[in-house]
Amino acid sequence: MKKPSHWADMGEWSLIWGIRFLLRVYLLFGRRVLQWFLYPVVSYYWLANKPARTASQAYLQRVATLSPESDLTGNLRDSYRHFIGFANAVIDKLAAWSGALSLVDVEYRGRDALLAQIKTGRGAILLGSHLGNLEVCRTIADLDGAPRINVLVHTKHAEKFNQLLRQTNENSGLNLIQVTEINAATAMLLNDKIDNGELIIITADRTPVSQSSRVSRAEFLGADALFPQGPFILAALLKCPVYTLFCLKQQGRQVIYFEHFSDGLTFPRKNREQAMQQIIQRYAQRLEHYCLMEPLQWFNFFDFWRLDE
Repeated sequence: MKKPSHWADMGEWSLIWGIRFLLRVYLLFGRRVLQWFLYPVVSYYWLANKPARTASQAYLQRVATLSPESDLTGNLRDSYRHFIGFANAVIDKLAAWSGALSLVDVEYRGRDALLAQIKTGRGAILLGSHLGNLEVCRTIADLDGAPRINVLVHTKHAEKFNQLLRQTNENSGLNLIQVTEINAATAMLLNDKIDNGELIIITADRTPVSQSSRVSRAEFLGADALFPQGPFILAALLKCPVYTLFCLKQQGRQVIYFEHFSDGLTFPRKNREQAMQQIIQRYAQRLEHYCLMEPLQWFNFFDFWRLDE
């Protein structure tokens, strides 16, 4: 039997040329017309991609077990709603990139502690995820006096995305940095950014692209899953404060949740693996909390609970 692909090998249908086309449609005709393009694509993808559809159902079934009040069962209808939620998130991404998303569309929770940290002149790491829409940070980055935001991404198209961002807003304070693993050069670059008072966003809910990278098991939605150690090792190397970051669409508005996670992570050599697992379990618990708030906004369409990476 053929071994399932790592998530990074599955590819993304929204490549640069596609994003450029969708952005042009959005700018010329608006959201309503864009949906005529998105819905057929998503419907085809839902029908044709059985592994993604199966993964969606498995995830939603776990949610249904833990949160009966969600009115989800994990059936095909719920899975299709999940994919449509992804389509709408793509539109929101385009709105954020194009500048159509304004500050009145965004609400903050827990921002004061992060602002106080920024005022000290030292930056912080924000642990993101594939829940909700991190692109809304584009709105924050474009504020006068806002700290520069650096987003670490696994895609090889990072520089092309940066070019697209500059085309839509040449003064954008959002910078994408492509990484496949954290090496000494990357750590030095990011340390300079922290020293300059900048923010670094890194997602912590997908295993690393490099098969040699380290992972830890943590209970998530009722079963063990693999989480990357890299974001937490990076935070320890940079010796900076750590926050979690979740951006959910609720009642038509983008709500950004900041939570203080740690003043600085340390992993003693004597019990390093145990300390790492405990920290990652804490993150998994916060991710689960927010997933149960808006389950149709978690966009990991692969078998997240595979333990044979």
